[in-house]
Amino acid sequence: MEFQYHRGAIHIPSIGLWLDAHKPIGPKEAVFVSHAHSDHIAGHAEVFLTPATRDLMRARLPGQRIEHVIEFGRRVDLSDAAFAVRREAHLTLLPAGHVLGSAMSLVETAAGSLLYTGDFKLQVGRSAEACEPRQADTLIMETTFARPKYVFPPLAEVAAKVVAFCQEALAGGNVPVLLAYSLGKSQEIMPSLAEAGLKVMVSPPTAKMSRIYARFGQQLGAWEEWDVDQAQGRVVIAPPGAKLNALKTALGGRIRTAVLTGWAIDSGCRFRYQADAAFPLSDHADFPDLLEFVKRVAPKRVFTLHGYASEFATTLRQQGIEAWALGEENQLTLQL
Repeated sequence: MEFQYHRGAIHIPSIGLWLDAHKPIGPKEAVFVSHAHSDHIAGHAEVFLTPATRDLMRARLPGQRIEHVIEFGRRVDLSDAAFAVRREAHLTLLPAGHVLGSAMSLVETAAGSLLYTGDFKLQVGRSAEACEPRQADTLIMETTFARPKYVFPPLAEVAAKVVAFCQEALAGGNVPVLLAYSLGKSQEIMPSLAEAGLKVMVSPPTAKMSRIYARFGQQLGAWEEWDVDQAQGRVVIAPPGAKLNALKTALGGRIRTAVLTGWAIDSGCRFRYQADAAFPLSDHADFPDLLEFVKRVAPKRVFTLHGYASEFATTLRQQGIEAWALGEENQLTLQL
């Protein structure tokens, strides 16, 4: 199956379908939206997405669009007159394990099959559906953490360390502030905090996303929306871009901050975020799981995207797998 890499997105011209286009394409093209993070949504005219991604996207990007909502595992015939693409192909959305509703797209035509991952994670978390890889001829995969040093501890182990950090901060008379994305990482850590008996207070964007999680049956535990007058004695969850100096002033100077990110594996991470601590809570696959994912899909060829795409493509070629990095130089090595 042929595809094109254009404007940071994948286009399958034979069926007129875009995969994760990060900018509006136009009124004549349909777009698969893998999940509702802000760098994966745009003002598209027609979209294919899961029920949860639909609701999260509506909350983040209001506007009129044609929405084709597809439940996980349902094989859709794109020749149906209801779709703009109307070509001989089938589309199946599979759980990606990244955030609630995140999906991989499996496209099948007479020319073969293509699995596009979007952002994904093999570790089973508490706030997203478990990832379900499926065999395909061509695999296009994200490779954000595709270096051997990126090996993430079990999620439960990371959560326990975050809880301990919060308990220690509170015992010292400080307000623990966790820097986490309002969609995904916040909801991943919230149940662990609640189960430890900690009172949780979240920023307004996190509150908006969390209400949608609750509508889809996610058990996040008790939480309150941000109120500076009630923050003492609580764990505050705020986005990484929060104005920490203003927050510190508002809370009387007594705060301890920790950032939740896969980049915590890097020694200088906490300094980049101006935080007191950093914990490797990630919603992406680490290096071993990237390799495991390729093994499970068993593709004829692999295309890598984002992060260390070129390096991971080289790693796969060294294992005898045809692999190329999209949008980057591919360094070839010959064994003599």
